[in-house]
Amino acid sequence: MTEILVLGAGYAGLAAAANLAGRTKRRDDVRVTVVNGSGRFTERLRLHSTAAGNATAGFELRELAAKAGIEFVEGWVTSVDAGGREVRLDDGRSLSFDTLVWALGSAADTSEVPGAAENAYTLDSRADAEALAAKLGGRQEVVVCGTGLTGVETAAEIAERHPGSTVHLVGRDQPGASLTPEARAYLRAALTRLKIQVHSGAEIRKVTAHAVDDLAADVIVWTAGTRVSPMAAAAGLTVDARGRIVTDPSLRSVSHPHVYAVGDAAAVRQKYGLMHGTCQGGMPTGVHAAASIARELDGRAPQEFRFGYYHAPISLGRRDAVVQFTRADDSPRRAFLTGRAAVWYKETVTSAPWPTYGWMIRFPRLTAWWPHG
Repeated sequence: MTEILVLGAGYAGLAAAANLAGRTKRRDDVRVTVVNGSGRFTERLRLHSTAAGNATAGFELRELAAKAGIEFVEGWVTSVDAGGREVRLDDGRSLSFDTLVWALGSAADTSEVPGAAENAYTLDSRADAEALAAKLGGRQEVVVCGTGLTGVETAAEIAERHPGSTVHLVGRDQPGASLTPEARAYLRAALTRLKIQVHSGAEIRKVTAHAVDDLAADVIVWTAGTRVSPMAAAAGLTVDARGRIVTDPSLRSVSHPHVYAVGDAAAVRQKYGLMHGTCQGGMPTGVHAAASIARELDGRAPQEFRFGYYHAPISLGRRDAVVQFTRADDSPRRAFLTGRAAVWYKETVTSAPWPTYGWMIRFPRLTAWWPHG
């Protein structure tokens, strides 16, 4: 029996597991096992909406695993022995593997600024988002730290849902810095309409229970930067300066070829540079890893992974959005959508991926995935 172990059941990990299950469903000498800390699939793309108090769907991983013939193990990974091919869980169990897919993702980086970890809410899990939703309400000073796309979406969602509160968006860059001037102007106008106070050019130095630097706050949300688990380095895998697993062109670890790295946990180099962590690129890495493992099971060499970006959809509350179309290297094209057309587009391409995984199981060689991100 060839044991294939997938660590993490986010967008990338579940794509790898579902596609691989479809590719090996007629084989009785391969077992696919998925390990995840929760039995529910978390739509991280919608956590900013969950945090604002909007209802979002939940999906049971065991249900999909049962349909796909995947073994599902609920537990937190505490250590990995990449050379010895063994994974240990928080309850003392150990799992052995022949091939490992590392899809443990990323989390908000609250380590660089004093007080951020203790005093700010994050959007790393559904539980985090629901805790933030329970805190919001009434007339509050809400400070969202980070002017990237997640920060913009979070601030807009909260401002729309809680118009009695004053929402501040604080960060180093201008909101929408990666967009064309026209799309950026539309985004800024939307933030103004929602009465969001933008503080750009700010280097956050300290977070306390009731303030971000000198800005008073009742609620603080941290979206400024991400980090990956240090377990990859501890496992003996070659990692980059940010702790991501360095991969070869087929997504295998350069130090341990029986380990594939996908999603945010992987440092994947393309012609335009390193990919950045989004679901838009995460699901394709999962599918490619599955296809590569299937090729190896058949005695063939894995193929090179190639990916180009094509859009940056940004929600501005439930009734407005901007979608910037991009070149393969993620630089902006002239074309963009706004308003209702952008809302429809974003909801269509970022709709619940649950049906996508079903298609991957049924028709794996179509590498069925549609654009999330």
